[in-house]
Amino acid sequence: MVDAGEPRNAPAKHMQGFLSRDGMPPPEFLAVGRAEVESYGGVIRRGRVTGLRRTERSFEADLNDGGRLVARYVIVATGMRDVLPDIPGVAERWGRDLLHCPYCHGYEVRDLPLAVLGGTPEAVQHAQLIRQWSDDLLLFPHTDRLTEESRDQLLSRAIGIVDGHVARLVVADDRLSGLELEDGRIISRAAAFVRPTFVPTTDLLTGLGCDVDVNGWVISDSEGRTSDPGVRVVGNAADARAQVITAAGAGSAVAIAVNAALVDDDVRDAVRDFRRGLHPAKT
Repeated sequence: MVDAGEPRNAPAKHMQGFLSRDGMPPPEFLAVGRAEVESYGGVIRRGRVTGLRRTERSFEADLNDGGRLVARYVIVATGMRDVLPDIPGVAERWGRDLLHCPYCHGYEVRDLPLAVLGGTPEAVQHAQLIRQWSDDLLLFPHTDRLTEESRDQLLSRAIGIVDGHVARLVVADDRLSGLELEDGRIISRAAAFVRPTFVPTTDLLTGLGCDVDVNGWVISDSEGRTSDPGVRVVGNAADARAQVITAAGAGSAVAIAVNAALVDDDVRDAVRDFRRGLHPAKT
């Protein structure tokens, strides 16, 4: 396994929703996982794959340190990037008190004065999900123009609406304290949620010619199989909504599928050699 050491959840202090590991810091979770893999003889190579190409019966991977790996199958778990609004303070507070997932972080900020930062088509739905965690919730549409129906949906569930462009996040003592609007108003909040734009990290996959959908995501089936039968994709590179636990489950399913494919290939080659009179050596 080649690992660049840049997990998507690196800014988060804790990881939620993974049975038996709830609240564990992501770096600790990775360290435990790496140790387990290596205890079974797995090899983890720190670095980055800069290129993938197909040969007649295998794949070659170029590494950023000049090395090269050869494999019969490839599993790509390069994840995705969260593209955040270009607002001062957003990048700095991301994963701390500027959050995304109500299922990963909602419980930790329950009952606090919360905000949802708009600017994407999903902001209203996002606010409705966050409403389950607090009675004191404000939606800042920011650059959005809410429809009358959306406003009624929000107000009917006591979600306040603060119109106007957000100028920056206000931070005091290394904690989010509010959102400042362009007109100078500062609205006090203890935490905020935003739904980023998800961008898949698929350069290696598209470089191999794997088919993608209209949004740029590589097309794959339930076993991670892409349009190239030797290439599998898993985790956020395949599913934008995959959390750590669901990505891990998908990884197990893909690994089993690849193992089965390898055995099928071995049987095919053994039968071919057997019919040619090339009997395997006795053991």
